[in-house]
Amino acid sequence: MAWRSYVALGDSFTEGMDDPDPNGDGYRGWADLVAAHLAAEAVARGEEFHYANLAIRGRLFHGVVSEQLPPTLAMKPDLVSFAAGGNDALRRNFDGPTLITRFEEIVASLRGNGADVILFRFADMSRRLPGKRIILPRTSFLNDAVIEVATRQGAYLVDMWADEELAANTAMWSEDRLHLSTVGHRRVAGHVLTALGLVPDPTWLDNVPAPARRPWPMARAADARWAARYLAPWIKRRLQGRSSGDLVVAKRPELAPVLPLGSPTEDGQRNA
Repeated sequence: MAWRSYVALGDSFTEGMDDPDPNGDGYRGWADLVAAHLAAEAVARGEEFHYANLAIRGRLFHGVVSEQLPPTLAMKPDLVSFAAGGNDALRRNFDGPTLITRFEEIVASLRGNGADVILFRFADMSRRLPGKRIILPRTSFLNDAVIEVATRQGAYLVDMWADEELAANTAMWSEDRLHLSTVGHRRVAGHVLTALGLVPDPTWLDNVPAPARRPWPMARAADARWAARYLAPWIKRRLQGRSSGDLVVAKRPELAPVLPLGSPTEDGQRNA
């Protein structure tokens, strides 16, 4: 398939946290890498490629839909990635069946608008976060439902849940244990391109050495530091009704040309 435009919808996962942009301007992430690869494919065909990334960290499902779906439909892209619901699964009032019903309606609207759609099965975050008895069943429910939605709607499915290396290797995750590292984002980009029937940079799917296991006292001390630096502020924001993305705007709000991989500037760098 020869795509000429791509719009990415979602939250911090799609925004690119925690993969620093080579420009020193915010985050890059898997979606930027996929866009750069698709741009290279377009250049090889003698065409121009356009990319928009509307994702904003901390967004719940309804925020992704209400803020990002209307401009996406108006832009009428060839390709859309839609990843939302992960933040909802961490909330007390999570309603999986209602979310999935609305999820499929959104995918159907994107498909009806002429776009190919990329969907995701989430990786197992319960291995690194507290509350496994709550998080794991919710993630499993969403992942099982997404398979059915992708099948019914003819969407591309990226199965991160099936990638044991991604789930188990802490090198794939950032210090906050919630967001992907640079290596993790490259791996997801490799999976996305493979799902699209394209050949990614083979190093993106390479396994990397896992950090050495810490002795028990050091591991518990690290847990305490993580709780103070990341968990406590997250809880505070929940109690105050705030989000990490309250003052954040989309990094690429409109379709615009994107530099292809292999360009003279650093691979994956985006045009301002």
